[in-house]
Order: sequence, then structure tokens, then C-alpha cells
Amino acid sequence: MSPHHNARAQQQNNRLLVTGTVLFYLVAALAMVMANKWVLKSTSVPLFFLFTQLMIAVVLFLASHAVGLVQIPLSADGQLIRGLAATVSLNVVGLSFSNFTLKYVDASFYQVARGLLLPFTVATSCLVLHTRPSLRILLSCSVVTLGFFIGVFLDAVPISPLGITFGVTSSAITAVHSVVIKKSLEVVHGSAMHLSWYTNLFSAVLMIPLVVVAGELPAIMELFFGETAVVFPANGGLSPLSTFVWGSLITGSFGFLMSLASVLSIKVTSPITHMISSAVRGVAASLLGMWLFNDILSGGRVSSIAVILGGSVYYTWVKHVESQAPRSDANATKYERVPLEDVEVGSGAPVKPE
Repeated sequence: MSPHHNARAQQQNNRLLVTGTVLFYLVAALAMVMANKWVLKSTSVPLFFLFTQLMIAVVLFLASHAVGLVQIPLSADGQLIRGLAATVSLNVVGLSFSNFTLKYVDASFYQVARGLLLPFTVATSCLVLHTRPSLRILLSCSVVTLGFFIGVFLDAVPISPLGITFGVTSSAITAVHSVVIKKSLEVVHGSAMHLSWYTNLFSAVLMIPLVVVAGELPAIMELFFGETAVVFPANGGLSPLSTFVWGSLITGSFGFLMSLASVLSIKVTSPITHMISSAVRGVAASLLGMWLFNDILSGGRVSSIAVILGGSVYYTWVKHVESQAPRSDANATKYERVPLEDVEVGSGAPVKPE
């Protein structure tokens, strides 16, 4: 077989790998958001729902370790726990607020409610890491911020102020988390897989007292032992318990799979493919929200989503161009590009290091 033929076959395989990875993230992210919204519309135990998602991911990690699919450490000491305390705490609070956001806003408006994630991330990196974003980066953040305010103040559809508050707060927490996670990677010797495992495990443990303090125990007892505690109702519909169980299995499984795929994604995808998949996902989430949950797509909401996506796409393109430009030693410190794929889906996986 000629070298030319081998090179062409390798190129085709790489193209298929990239396409498969991007499609997986696209489907997984949409499934996570829609399944979360499906459950949160009917449940009164959003924190217990998050705990269940994390526990499913933990069980799948252990099962994968048992069959040799992944290798994860099965021990932890005080130094490790202290080193990951900030990351785990921010992860729990951020995911909790993200779930509350999705509970109080439409699925099609979720991206708008968390629209300040990119500006917050740039600002946090500037303040904490002392980076200096370019004027074009600041312009992209301004465009995204404009899109957020269009959705909040010019949308004719009534929106929940509480949902907006949760969305803004979760975005700010996620931005801080994306900076703190750099030090956490050093604690686990740079292994994104080990960090994802420990983050899911410790977050699940931390959720237990939060569920109790939030007063969800009576609602949990009602969910599992009340009059509607039937997984397969006689009328063929879905009871609150069956919705909770199926939604937990879907989101927990996809969250685990996205943790496994994160390393692959770093290797085979580029900022341009992320840019395209992010734009497609934003449009698809709005259309699915309208179809599955009868969300109303007003002119203000469509305009807001379009402006936010436009600013995000422009940001990704600018970072791609800047990463290709030669840098002097004086400007060697690169501004951190935070992949939005990880922080939008509400999974327990950490932001991918680059």
C-alpha cells in the first residue's frame, strides 16, 4: 500500500473522528439541557436531582474502572481534599444555581439567562490571572453583553426575575471556577480524568448536607413513597417518579460520557469546530424548547440569542487568529480560552484544560 494512500486514509479517519466528536458533544449538550428542563418542570427537589446525577456519574466511573476502561485513583488524603476544596465547592454551587436557572426560565431562554458567562470569564481572568485581553476580545464581550440585555429588557415574553438572578450568579461562579480549576489540575498532576472523577465524587458527598439544609427531605419521601410513587403508571403515562428516574439516568450518563470524551475533544477538535457546534447548538436548543415545551420565541428573544451567538462566534474566531500569530517573549502569557461546551451542559465535569 502506497504512502500516499495511507496518508489519505489517515486523513479520512481523522475527519470522521472530528465529526463524530463534535456531533457527540452537540447531541449530549442538547440532551442534558432538555432532560434537565423536563425533570425540573415537574420536581420539587432540584438539589436531590443534582445529587442523583452526580452519583450516577460516580457509579459509572467505578464500573468503567472495574472493567479497565479508565484508570482512576480509589484513595484520597487530606492534602488532596484541601487542594480540591475550592473547585468542588464552586462546582456544587455553580451547578445548583444552573439547575435553578433552568427550573425558572424557558429552555429556549436558558442561553440568554447565562449569557454573561463569557464576559465574566474574561473579567475574572483579567483580575485573577492578570491577563490583558485585546480590544477585539473586549468588543466580543460587549456584543455578548448587549445580547443579554436585549433578552432581559426587550423580550415581550414574561421572564422570571429569579431565573435571571440565578443565571447571572451561576455565570459568575462558573467564571471563577474556570480560573480556580487551573490550580486543581496541579493537585491531580494534570490529569483531567482524575479531576473529573474527584469532582463528581466530592461534589456528590457535599450535596448530602445541602439537600438536608434546603429542606428537600419531605419532598423526597413524597417522591419515592407518596401516592404518585409509581415508575410505570397503569395509564401508560409518566409519573413524577418515572420522570425523575429517567431524567437522572439520561443526564447522569451523558455527564459521565462527556467526562470521558473531554480528553478526546482536546486532541481532535479545533476552535473553529467548537465555534460551529456552539452556534448550531444554540439554535437547536431554542427550536427544541419551542417544540418540546411550547416555549414562545419572540422577536426580542430571537434577537438576543442571535447577538449572543454572534459575539461568542466572533470571540472564538479572534482567539483562533490570536493563537496563530507569533508572540514575543514579553507577550508570551496567553489569555485562557474557556470552552463554553463544558459549562453550559450542567455536568459535573471540569472545564477542559488547554
